[in-house]
Amino acid sequence: MTQQPPPAGPADPPDGPAPPDLPERVARVYGEFDLSTVPAFAGGFINFGYWTGLPGPADRELTTADRVRSEEDLYRLVLGTFDRPQGRTALDVGCGRGLGCALALREFGLEPVIGLDAHPDQIARARDANADLLPAAGDSPGRLEFLLGAAQRIPLPDSSVDCLFSVEAAQHFRDLPGFAREAARVLRPGGRLALTTFFARTRAAARALPELLPPYADGLDVPHVVDEVAATLTAAGLREVRVRPIGDGVWEPYDRYMAQQPELRDDEWPRRYLTAYETGLLDYYLLTAAAG
Repeated sequence: MTQQPPPAGPADPPDGPAPPDLPERVARVYGEFDLSTVPAFAGGFINFGYWTGLPGPADRELTTADRVRSEEDLYRLVLGTFDRPQGRTALDVGCGRGLGCALALREFGLEPVIGLDAHPDQIARARDANADLLPAAGDSPGRLEFLLGAAQRIPLPDSSVDCLFSVEAAQHFRDLPGFAREAARVLRPGGRLALTTFFARTRAAARALPELLPPYADGLDVPHVVDEVAATLTAAGLREVRVRPIGDGVWEPYDRYMAQQPELRDDEWPRRYLTAYETGLLDYYLLTAAAG
């Protein structure tokens, strides 16, 4: 039994049309399949995790609690890039079930926090998972809100957000220039962007990745090249674009966790991410930038 989405094939079509702005494969994985429920993403955050802050010896056996902590810590790494976040408006692009939005509200004092996702099923799950933090029907917007919308067409006014973050979502974006322009548009002058996910290291690596990793071959992910992503942010008018590789805190411990779990260790293709990292094809990155 696979613990991550099985590769698509001719006998595995999506049920019904994809939601607007979503490729069929993305629509199915985050809709009918519901990636947040698989054991490899325990806790429902749907990211590979950042593992450097776990307690205890570095070589100890990793637990499900460690897996959840790693996913939370990836959000903490991203949100920690914002200076004096208390009371500042935040937007999470690709919010999934909204668990990172709740963490931003609870631990960093960002308020209000707006979660944006292009999949209607994810927005419904986010509202259900965070119902205790949402305003009652008929009330004006509260501390937390979830909106349906695409990264390249953010349904917010100009200069309406202080902090924009996106955690392990940009690998799905087909229109990165559109996202960059929208980020620059909705951020207030002096606002900050923080984005983290995995990118190809070079164009040659981007061409090679579909042969190794099915999500690149079947249309789930796009092998964006990290330097081109940074250049796209700059071209959109964002400044102080910084790129920080963080793969040393992601790939080896993630693979070690998978290897130690009986129900996960035989999931052969998800464990190829470590191979891709070790052979120089991809890495995990934290990108930050400032608005206008």
